[in-house]
Amino acid sequence: MKFGTKAIHEGLNVDLPTGAVIPPIYQTSTYIQKAPGDHQGFEYSRTQNPTRTALENNIAALENAKFGLCFASGMAAIDTVCKLLSPGDEVIANNDLYGGTYRIFTKIYANYGIKFHFADMEDAASVGELVNDNTKLIWIETPTNPMMKIIDIKVIAELAKKNNLLLAVDNTFATPYLQRPMDLGADIVMHSVTKYLSGHSDVVLGALVCNDEELAEKLAFIQNTCGGICGPQDCFLVLRGLKTLHVRVQRHSENGRSVAEYLKSHPKVEKVFWPGMVDHANHGIATKQMDDFGGMISFILKGDSIDTAIEVISKTKIFKLAESLGGVESLVGHPASMTHASVPKAEREKSGLVDTLIRLSVGIEDAEDLIDDLKQALG
Repeated sequence: MKFGTKAIHEGLNVDLPTGAVIPPIYQTSTYIQKAPGDHQGFEYSRTQNPTRTALENNIAALENAKFGLCFASGMAAIDTVCKLLSPGDEVIANNDLYGGTYRIFTKIYANYGIKFHFADMEDAASVGELVNDNTKLIWIETPTNPMMKIIDIKVIAELAKKNNLLLAVDNTFATPYLQRPMDLGADIVMHSVTKYLSGHSDVVLGALVCNDEELAEKLAFIQNTCGGICGPQDCFLVLRGLKTLHVRVQRHSENGRSVAEYLKSHPKVEKVFWPGMVDHANHGIATKQMDDFGGMISFILKGDSIDTAIEVISKTKIFKLAESLGGVESLVGHPASMTHASVPKAEREKSGLVDTLIRLSVGIEDAEDLIDDLKQALG
């Protein structure tokens, strides 16, 4: 079954009592049992809910995975993966990643005796040098947030398998339409479903998928025990959004190319970061593991004043100044003071995240209008 057909149909059973084509919102906390333990697969909605189950199955199918779990947010999903670890364990992560992920690693789980190493994973050899007897997990984003670095998932997966480590991949920026880490050897794929999978900036939700049944059972136990679940209304909205994921992301990618090419030619722009450009450091790897290159773009303005960046992002009209990404509308942000403010300045700049860096989430509007908006803001 092709991707678009999966997005619309996979995991979505017809509601037998009514024949409803769209899975209902099961707004219920509990379910009738004929006898203790004798039920129709549902007993309490923290443990399972039919609307959530439909969403979990749909996302798993899109990632070519067997098992899916959905959570109240992307951070709740990351938190669940962290709870697989024990004091003394070590984690290797890329040094350019979402500020919230960095924060939960360094400000929460580091306090419980888990050690985190941050490496430039564009060089896979640097990852291998950090592996030791205490290493349990490798965590990567690709493309990274916000520097749009590309990490070779297959190479890192081979390293993880060789050392009996779990590999978790944050696939939020690419989405399963452009990149499927499970096919490249990942053990866990995470999504901030809030972003592209939902696609309409009206839901906060997260997801994990995997293929190993024992791992899925561990994750589901944590999900149920700790209770970081999403409600059926949000699941319903995401299921609706997923039906157009393929057509949306294709348009995001087309617009991304147009905007990136415009920015590259602008005299006030020092550097553009978009993996579809042939001069991108790892364009070859991106071409190998992605089907297209998405709508996320970062660029650095010439000069070194943060005021220059603030002035530009404050003047855009179609690009709305806001947190988040992946909705149908275009957004602009300043990572150093917004999404990555929790990362110390020295650590940000090690990965290239300077104060004059601007991040765009290019939406599905008409590309000409988006370029005109940037033209007037930069002008």
